[in-house]
Amino acid sequence: MSDTDGKKTLGLRGGSGSVKQSFSHGRTKNVVVETKRKRVVVPKPGASKSSGSGNPALGDPSKRPAGISDAEMERRMKALAAAKAAEAEEAQKRAEEEKAREEERERRRREVEEKAREEAEREAALKAKEEEEARAKKEAEEAKKREAEARKKPAAAPAPKTDDPAAAQAALQKQQERGGRAPAAAPRAREREDDNRNNRGKGGDNRRSGKLTVNQALTGGEGGRQRSMAAMKRKQERMRQKAMGGNESREKVVRDVQVPETIVVSELANRMAERVADVVKSLMKMGMMVTQNQSIDADTAELIVEEFGHRIQRVSDADVEDVISQVEDAAETLQPRPPVITIMGHVDHGKTSLLDAIRNANVTSGEAGGITQHIGAYQVKTESGAVLSFLDTPGHAAFTSMRARGAQVTDIVVLVVAADDSVMPQTIEAISHAKAAGVPMIVAINKCDKPDAEPMKVRTELLQHEVIVEEMSGDVQDVEVSAKTGKGLDELLEAIALQAEILELKANPDRAAEGAVIEAQLDVGRGPVATVLVQKGTLKRGDIFVVGEQWGKVRALVNDKGDRVEEAGPSVPVEVLGLNGTPEAGDVLNVVDTEAQAREIAEYREQAAKDKRAAAGAATTLDQLLAKAKADENVAELPILVKADVQGSAEAIVQAMEKIGNDEVRVRVLHYGVGAITESDIGLAEASGAPVIGFNVRANAPARNSANQKGVEIRYYSVIYDLVDDVKAAASGLLSAEIRENFIGYAEIREVFKVSGVGKVAGCLVTEGVARRSAGVRLLRDDVVIHEGTLKTLKRFKDEVKEVLSGQECGMAFENYDDIRPGDVIEIFEREEVERQLD
Repeated sequence: MSDTDGKKTLGLRGGSGSVKQSFSHGRTKNVVVETKRKRVVVPKPGASKSSGSGNPALGDPSKRPAGISDAEMERRMKALAAAKAAEAEEAQKRAEEEKAREEERERRRREVEEKAREEAEREAALKAKEEEEARAKKEAEEAKKREAEARKKPAAAPAPKTDDPAAAQAALQKQQERGGRAPAAAPRAREREDDNRNNRGKGGDNRRSGKLTVNQALTGGEGGRQRSMAAMKRKQERMRQKAMGGNESREKVVRDVQVPETIVVSELANRMAERVADVVKSLMKMGMMVTQNQSIDADTAELIVEEFGHRIQRVSDADVEDVISQVEDAAETLQPRPPVITIMGHVDHGKTSLLDAIRNANVTSGEAGGITQHIGAYQVKTESGAVLSFLDTPGHAAFTSMRARGAQVTDIVVLVVAADDSVMPQTIEAISHAKAAGVPMIVAINKCDKPDAEPMKVRTELLQHEVIVEEMSGDVQDVEVSAKTGKGLDELLEAIALQAEILELKANPDRAAEGAVIEAQLDVGRGPVATVLVQKGTLKRGDIFVVGEQWGKVRALVNDKGDRVEEAGPSVPVEVLGLNGTPEAGDVLNVVDTEAQAREIAEYREQAAKDKRAAAGAATTLDQLLAKAKADENVAELPILVKADVQGSAEAIVQAMEKIGNDEVRVRVLHYGVGAITESDIGLAEASGAPVIGFNVRANAPARNSANQKGVEIRYYSVIYDLVDDVKAAASGLLSAEIRENFIGYAEIREVFKVSGVGKVAGCLVTEGVARRSAGVRLLRDDVVIHEGTLKTLKRFKDEVKEVLSGQECGMAFENYDDIRPGDVIEIFEREEVERQLD
């Protein structure tokens, strides 16, 4: 189900086709029925012919295309109604799930708020209790102090009552002489003395005594370290809040915390604005003993964020690619576009020659060996004015990936089969690619001008692969053509135009461009060049784009005729200049807004690919590492370096090299790339002891000089057959020779003699074949081998001889073995080494 500008399309796919229902603001407009051959629009039942969309003729049963009956139409409408009911049920289910999730989030939020409120109340009660205890303790101490002072005071003598001041003074002097003190002066003196003592003990006297030393000045003087201004402000703030009765906790700020796949604990605490110690404490309660500098995964971070009452937002490194919009185009923005036709088939069946006849060109003469080894993109304008975009793919077995790429970006596949050669392995592979891509197929039976052409045999053999042509009552169009005489070319173009009309190919040219890389190469004068087939939008000069692990700005656009153009619309193949590196064939090109976005996406993709390669090549355990090393001990390797003219050819060569070898020998490609052979390639080849293979490229002058000095072999090839054969022959040389034994004779021991200086000598009769001095021998006793070795001597009478024929007697002595008996049989054989070849 897709929604674009208020319109919705519901697709149902069956066994033989698909049904699509269009909706506009909830009202059914028409039904789109797709089969393997056609795509038609059927108005809904009861709709008028002037509904404004679809084919009005299809509302009339008399004008309905053959093959769609009323029962079929009713079945499809029932399927459509069932799909609508299923969609409504699914929408209701999603709404219920969303409501349940919202209730769960609200419940969690209330729990967090309740927990925070309870914690604040507990802290306030605890603090009030502590203040009450402190106040009671202080009052008790003051009471004790007053009692102690009262006990220490002596009873004051009452002063004599008199009105005469002189008499009162005399009485006071008399009381002091008896040991008494003045009642008021004594307590005041004691208080002054206690204050001075307390001030000296507590540092109350801030005046410095004596000299000021350097140590005192650096350590803050005699009074100790002074409190900072921030501490004083905090104290004043606490006092102000206490005076205002503000012991209540501040309202917690709930934040949206972005959490990547892994995050450091301290960084997580900063994003939540929480203390690091609290986060570590929470993790330890969960059983994770981590420090603030250690990383945790996103799932653990989510638990921590929810525990602290914040909202989590999961992010990933792949979010940088979100700038590449994948928006479906509205129906009113779509415009007709040319079809993309891919020519596929077996090698040497005339694919390129057929395309040359259509284009009135001669591409075959430019290919080495007369076979296509590159994928080519061309645009042809027919006599009727129709524009067609053609992709020509190689037919050699090594170019499987190129054929697969051609099938993925195409609209129609033209399967070329030679009438004199019939269906071959790459023909079957092309059929598989077309079926996997789900694109319609047109069979072109080529070379019908030859005397031994058998088109009917081709049609019959295609039945084995579920390709039933129209002449055999099927639905696949077939045309008999001849690239040499031009026979059937008009019929082929007409069949392509008919198929394209049925497909109703459309695209939006007024959007950011998107395309597929058909081929890429490193040109000496122009730098990295990519052949791109634009699929959506319009690619313009100056656009910033990202393609695979590379990015760039369109410096120039070159069409298939070699002319520079300012822009390229949908289904137009162009060469793009301005890349910062050579992309992989098959990468997708996307236009972005800024250069920073393109660079960021390319760097992310490059790092992701590097991590993937590192993970694939790394052994996870020590046992696996040792097992791999042990397995590689007995395998001989032939290292090579490959440089090709285009990315697709290099990829095909590497795939072909991986198929060469067996359990004893294999070919390892140390490095492959596009462009000329450079000094760095020679340096790598010298360090690895590997030859450098150049496919349609040459070494530059410094590289040639370096190769001559270092003794590095450089081999040039222009046909992939020769390259694969030579590498296979070189790898075969690493195989150990096969040892074969040929039995040449048997001899029977009749008597055993002892000869001084020689030992035991067997008197033998050669019963079969011939006995040779240089051959190996086995001693058989009761048909059991008890010794294998060589002969020390072979004599005929008293003469040493090289061989003894069947039926003759001779004397034999074994090397370092004397346990021979009459009746034993000597088996005589020769060994030969046979060189092995890779299959």
